[in-house]
Order: sequence, then structure tokens, then C-alpha cells
Amino acid sequence: MEPFSHPDSPLAAAFPAEFAGDARRVLEVMPNVRLRPSEPFAVVVRGETLSIPSRIHHDEVPQDRVAHLSPRQRQLLHCLYSRHHDGRVRQLHLARIVGSGDDWVVPFVVQLAGEYVVEILTDIRDALRGLDDPGSRLRRAYGEFIVANPAYFDRTQRRVVSYWSCYYRGAYASFRGYPGSTLLDALRCAAADSAGRPWPGLAPKGATRLDGYC
Repeated sequence: MEPFSHPDSPLAAAFPAEFAGDARRVLEVMPNVRLRPSEPFAVVVRGETLSIPSRIHHDEVPQDRVAHLSPRQRQLLHCLYSRHHDGRVRQLHLARIVGSGDDWVVPFVVQLAGEYVVEILTDIRDALRGLDDPGSRLRRAYGEFIVANPAYFDRTQRRVVSYWSCYYRGAYASFRGYPGSTLLDALRCAAADSAGRPWPGLAPKGATRLDGYC
């Protein structure tokens, strides 16, 4: 089977077309892999549809290769590896991008918010406390992304609730106490700012502030 880490890799579609040159450079330094990226999901960023992999399977890039990348190229690299099949690798690379207000980084973070590793969910909640700051770049970027992708965010909300119900009820008897509840509140408030109207929540009734509305 042909390796997928090369300039024509489908992974380039995870980023805006204006970053095509940077994406090619990143793909050139990523080790070859024989497993195709799995289950890409589509989101809209600034009117452009991006196709982001649910999982990638590449080995990590040696640090001497990373050192030769530009700051933007490193950010692209961290975004891609936040989709890694190993949760520890996802968490490591998330830490390098989660504080960014760049709109094309946002879907990589939101996707992790809707996954099952509560330690990663907690990291996101803690890193995105700036979402509570009206007028901040972070709040605007997340709000605009959610408004542009309402069905995707609805699905993310359902996943947060489902993973709590399935795996974490023992540790968090109430959804209100679950890290995902606080994070969803902040994300909905950011969306409400951008939309100019309340943004609906899909959490269990009465489990979040204002019954799931911001």
C-alpha cells in the first residue's frame, strides 16, 4: 500500500487553502505510514470546508525535523497530531494549540472536547477560561465557528453528555460537576455572542445553568 505522508496526502485538506505550502512542508517531515487517516469530518472555517481526520497513525516527528519548521508549520503539525490514535500524543500536542485564537485551530480543539478522555477535556476547560472574557479573540473565534457549524456542535454536545453518562457517572454523579458541562456552557455563551441570540444546549434538563441556555 502506498504511504500517505507525502505532499498530496489528504491531510492537507484539514487546513485552509492559503496554507497549502505550509501543509506540504509539514507532510514532508512526517514519517510515512501505511494506515489511511480514518473517518474525516467536515467543518466550515471562514466559508471554506475543511476535512479533518478523526485519527492519524504516524509516528511522531523527530525533534531535529520540527526545529526546521516555521512557527505556523509547527502549529499545523500540532493540530494534525492532536488527531493521533494515542491519547497521550493527542494530549501532548493539544497543549501546544489550545490557547490559540486562530480560527482554523478551533475545530481541532472542539473535536477533542467531544471525545472520551476526561483528562483532555479537563485540559481544554482549564485552557479556555478566556472564553468568559467578552470581546476576546478566543471567544470570537469559538463563537463564530459554532455559529458556522451548528449541526457539528449539536453532535459534539451530545457526545459530551453520552461519554459522561457511559463512563463518568461514577466520578461525577451530576452532569453539572463534569468538566464537559462547564466547557459547553462557555462555548454556548461564545456562540450566543456571535449569533446575537441564546444558543440552545443539549445537556440533561436542569443539569447546566439556565437549563442549558446561555
